[in-house]
Amino acid sequence: MSDRHITRRIRGMDTSDGAGVKLKRVIGQPGLDMLDPFLLLDEFRSDSAGDYIAGFPEHPHRGFETVTYMLAGHMQHQDNHGNRGDLTPGSVQWMTAGRGILHSEMPQQENGLMWGFQLWVNLPAADKMTAPRYQDIGPERIPVVQPAAGVEVKVIAGELAGATGPVEGIVTAPVYLDISLQPGAQFTLDLPAGHHGFAYVFDGESALVGGEQLQRSELGVLSDGEQLQLAGGDKPARLLVVAGKPLNESVARYGPFVMNTPEQIHEAIADFRAGKF
Repeated sequence: MSDRHITRRIRGMDTSDGAGVKLKRVIGQPGLDMLDPFLLLDEFRSDSAGDYIAGFPEHPHRGFETVTYMLAGHMQHQDNHGNRGDLTPGSVQWMTAGRGILHSEMPQQENGLMWGFQLWVNLPAADKMTAPRYQDIGPERIPVVQPAAGVEVKVIAGELAGATGPVEGIVTAPVYLDISLQPGAQFTLDLPAGHHGFAYVFDGESALVGGEQLQRSELGVLSDGEQLQLAGGDKPARLLVVAGKPLNESVARYGPFVMNTPEQIHEAIADFRAGKF
């Protein structure tokens, strides 16, 4: 079986979004515009309320999926179709925006740590105008496995060590794993051949990914292959490993709209202005 290795390294770029929420943009920045099918990866982390309290007021989406994974803190989701849900520590929301939705994500705390990720996953042309849907997943539904000594993995999407992640019915057949490595731990992770993938270290100092040291707040784009060698360093580390089937389609982007052609972007803007979302 062929091993994956790191082909590019990207460091998160400090920016802000929503109503001024400070975050680190890892995918969707000049150094890595996208990694088909992944359009954006943001990490938000602060224990200063001023960095996040204004939240993400109502805004539109069309043509892709947003994935929110909370590590700490509490946000509430609402949309213009009457849906409402809580994003609490350890929870995941996989939202398929499809043909269009207006939603907000607002903090439900006035102090303390707010920490998590948002990933954008593209939809194929055939599914861009599908009906919106949600998969709201509490932490109790996410299986935790120990596939090797000193290794603990939360399986959000995909399969590992006999466990299947609760996210289902996604056309890009994603793998989304939260992996904790103790010092010196070693683990061989199977990944679907042909899937585009990345590893992102978000806690601790570093981890060995494909035989190379990946630092905290650094994303490693992975080569193709069937296996990824992971190992802990001198201190505990935690990282995301995410992979998905590439769509290999043209991409037209404008803010919260992701379609295949500029004409479809113009149509999305017109539909939004006409109240058709």
